[in-house]
Amino acid sequence: MKKSIVFLMAIFLMVQGLYAQQQPVMNRKDLPEIAIGPNISLHFISPEPIQYVDISTNAIAGDLPLKNVLRLKIVPDSAKHFELPGKMAGIVTIVGESFIAQYNLLYIDSPAPTVPAQINILPEHTRPLEVPGINLTSKEMQDFAVKILTEPTGVSLRKSKAYGLQSRLNHIYAVGDHIFLDISYFNKSNLSYQIDEQRFKIEDKKITKATNVQSVEISPVWQLYTNTSFKKRYRNVYVLKKATFPGNKILNIELTEKQISGRVLTLQIRYSDILKADSL
Repeated sequence: MKKSIVFLMAIFLMVQGLYAQQQPVMNRKDLPEIAIGPNISLHFISPEPIQYVDISTNAIAGDLPLKNVLRLKIVPDSAKHFELPGKMAGIVTIVGESFIAQYNLLYIDSPAPTVPAQINILPEHTRPLEVPGINLTSKEMQDFAVKILTEPTGVSLRKSKAYGLQSRLNHIYAVGDHIFLDISYFNKSNLSYQIDEQRFKIEDKKITKATNVQSVEISPVWQLYTNTSFKKRYRNVYVLKKATFPGNKILNIELTEKQISGRVLTLQIRYSDILKADSL
């Protein structure tokens, strides 16, 4: 009997917790409070790239110096817009790729040492949110990419070489509406390779002089590393939005070196290769 009572109490507490998490309304009094003062920039650090920000007062200005950093600062000569020190200065709303977070800003009229300069957005301060067009967050892509790099390269699916350089397509993975390309580059020359740009283009497989070349350029939605040069070897994971193209087309991945040398290396991937992508 005693065990049954304990079990029922546990169920009751769990249901209460779920109800509290799923309440349809978030009142201002329930938001976490963050102090902001004059002559001090307040930085919010997000675990994901920030998609949207709203500041409920014109007396506080904000910008995004980095994709995952929001900087707030009180506009000069705007203190008159606030009430007494310690009162609410406004609400800041921050939306990431999979969450929404809101904070009450408290105005402090002096730059006291206790006024925060940096706030990490914690899970307990967020609510889950589905952002249209995003089915994989940057954090999820990073986790998948790191997992891919722990796998041995194995036998190359595709490879090409020119000017002492070699490129190899190690793996292709499919996750939802995204394609993960695991590519390695090798430099057998004694000259380091300075990357100018890397382009992904869907082009005709065979080009004749009488044919107008049709080329559609696509851009990776994410990549693990942003290297600008490499000496001997370089391995990276690129994420593309799922795309279809006919058998007479091919996906060309073109790596171009900065001038004056201008070495160009092109790796060709067929659509049949993408159709055989493994799942993570």
